[in-house]
Amino acid sequence: MTHDHAHAREHMVEQQIRPWDVLDPRVLAVLADMPRERFVAPAYEGVAYADVALPLGHGELMLKPVLAGRALQALLPTETDEVLEIGTGSGYVTACLARLAREVVSLDRHADFVQAARARLESLGIANVRFEAADVFAWRCDRRFDAICVNGAVDAIPSRLLELLKPGGRMFIVRGRAPAMEAVLVRNEGPAPRIESLFETDIPYLAGAAPVPTFHL
Repeated sequence: MTHDHAHAREHMVEQQIRPWDVLDPRVLAVLADMPRERFVAPAYEGVAYADVALPLGHGELMLKPVLAGRALQALLPTETDEVLEIGTGSGYVTACLARLAREVVSLDRHADFVQAARARLESLGIANVRFEAADVFAWRCDRRFDAICVNGAVDAIPSRLLELLKPGGRMFIVRGRAPAMEAVLVRNEGPAPRIESLFETDIPYLAGAAPVPTFHL
């Protein structure tokens, strides 16, 4: 069975992404060009462009296309930006960020995810990404980044992530408790970050950032 991926990609952009108010021309161009089918397991190739979160292994999910689009538009990386991605997953968002930014550093706790994503990006000729198999909360890095894309939810925004932002930098992150989580854009401005609410969603928690269980007697 063959799939018309070009038509499916166009349909994704016009019927899913645009109606969700993703209208930036650079973001739309990247999404219209990126072969999402190259980032999914063979069993899911036929639904690579569907409005669903696809399994990746290790209990992880690939973000829906609309969420990827909204994250990219919120951050709007420029050709001079250095971007940190937390949660490489399939490498799809990584590849999109790389097409928009000067450099991307992408972290994932799962070494097999990192290895597979690196191979996918190399096959597409994308060379401005540095991958690391690491947990961001244990990761040691003296760099600060213009933008951070967090592909998992947090109960509350960790100070560790804010420390990795340059002054004036911005971070896309989903916070709160299921099923009513909130996607926000955090700007590192002044003594306290400025937080802009974007939309409601519900995605799996980043490892180490889920709510602490409470016990009642």
